[in-house]
Amino acid sequence: MTALPYRCALIVGAGTGISASVARQLAQSGVKVGVAARNVDKLAPLVEATGALAFAADASKPRDVDALFAQVDAQLGEPDIVIYNASLRASGPLAAVDPAAVEQSLAVTAFGAFLVVQQAAKRMEPRGHGAILLTGATAGVKGFAQSAAFAMGKFALRGLAQSAARELGPKGIHVAHFNIDGAVRSARRPDPADAADSTLDPDAIAQTYVSVLAQPRSAWSHEVDLRPWTERF
Repeated sequence: MTALPYRCALIVGAGTGISASVARQLAQSGVKVGVAARNVDKLAPLVEATGALAFAADASKPRDVDALFAQVDAQLGEPDIVIYNASLRASGPLAAVDPAAVEQSLAVTAFGAFLVVQQAAKRMEPRGHGAILLTGATAGVKGFAQSAAFAMGKFALRGLAQSAARELGPKGIHVAHFNIDGAVRSARRPDPADAADSTLDPDAIAQTYVSVLAQPRSAWSHEVDLRPWTERF
């Protein structure tokens, strides 16, 4: 795989889909990888396959995020790649959806991203080097009915990415937002038998993440749309 100008990655909101594929491809590129989630037990197969270190953290809580980065600094070294993949849905009609669920959705999808980007910036700015990648969704471009909370969170995430790119890019830090515009393939959501490649392959998504990390700074991508060839947009 292409040599990357980075040595240590932290993926926040790790699971079995996009983040696992990114972790595998980064490890194959020789990058040390840390993966963080509220439930680290589910990460055991990924840790065994990649040699990644797992960290327990709730990204919506400032103390957890502070402690997470301190642990990563001590056990892996300061990360020069930080990827935010966490999100939480709270679906339902506007007149009926639970406000507490909406608050938690925003806390994970948007506020948690801010906390993680802030910690990443503190470490990357003094070195003038690093990459921050944020996993978005269709909901960050258009809001769907009965999905206001997720749209609010993903719109905020996209705004954070744009602001961070404009502030940190001139300081040598590559910030990119990925609009995952379609369903992501998984064991629970395979392609329909009559519609091959109608969902996004997480390994293919990860390939794009790694390709963006390899970009020279004279031609950085700041927003990338990824969708299956059959997806309407």
